Amino acid sequence: MQNNTITKPMKAKLTFDLPDEQHEFYCATKGQDMISVLWEVQKELRTLWKYEELNADEQLIVERIREKFYSILEEHEINLNK
Repeated sequence: MQNNTITKPMKAKLTFDLPDEQHEFYCATKGQDMISVLWEVQKELRTLWKYEELNADEQLIVERIREKFYSILEEHEINLNK
């Protein structure tokens, strides 16, 4: 049996009590910029790891930074591919 339900787009509205919730407001309004910065850092780390000619110590450092970066993203359930 098929489900023929049509889903309507959902809307969400955030409200803030300013200036008390200024930090929360900043995070909500700058979220896309923050994700863009994280995506750029990810891209730069990948470029260093994959394409740059690094000595063994540099390669190890880049690998450790990448691992920690991805670990932190995962801990906070941040998916840069969404």
